[in-house]
Amino acid sequence: MAESALFESRIRLSGKVKQRPQGTAQQQYEARQRAFMTITPFTFNPFSTNCYLVESAGELVVVDPSNQSEEEHKRLIEEIEGREATLKRILLTHAHIDHIFGCARLSDHFNVGIEVHASERVLLQRGEVQASMFGVELESPPEPVATIEPGSSITFGDVVWDVLHTPGHSPGSVSFVDHDARLVIAGDVLFAGSIGRTDLWQGSLPVLMESIFSQLVPLGDDFRVLPGHGPETTMGRERTSNPFLVGHAPIG
Repeated sequence: MAESALFESRIRLSGKVKQRPQGTAQQQYEARQRAFMTITPFTFNPFSTNCYLVESAGELVVVDPSNQSEEEHKRLIEEIEGREATLKRILLTHAHIDHIFGCARLSDHFNVGIEVHASERVLLQRGEVQASMFGVELESPPEPVATIEPGSSITFGDVVWDVLHTPGHSPGSVSFVDHDARLVIAGDVLFAGSIGRTDLWQGSLPVLMESIFSQLVPLGDDFRVLPGHGPETTMGRERTSNPFLVGHAPIG
């Protein structure tokens, strides 16, 4: 298991708890907790794939359960069970092998279904084929319980994420945008100093660049980018120094 290249973030949500909480000490504590979203990153499996555990107001979501080994399964499950919160959703930015290793184990253990863009369902169904291509083992993921629709919102706790369709690395790649916290969980679309590969099934460099320039860059230079691999970055840093993005017209 690789060491995480990211750090836990505790982000105050604007508009929450603007005045001193009232009630018992426990009620005041719970009110203060609702003012924050906590993002805990993990880096799992031989591909060093980032997995994000996100908590808000007593509810949890997992984005890209990349946990593969028994040690990794145990670590993530124990982290979830150690929270005073309930796992509500398992979300996939896309369904390449390195992002779905933990789907079966996590879904079965917590009785929570997985959600993915419709164009990624075939990749889930062919998970074992993907595994054989890369010489790794995979517990076959279950069928999704819901389809992630671009233009819709993902809600849990006090959090609302917008869903962007950002294909190019994979046909149904999506990015989760939190305008309140000024961050985007971008999967394998954009990395610190690089971009996602486009040589896999239905990958396309022109489509990927269009996704980055039309969907991610306009979010703003101050947006944090939480990628599927490597350390977090900012949109401004990538716009001005990423060799694939340098030269793009300034934002607004």
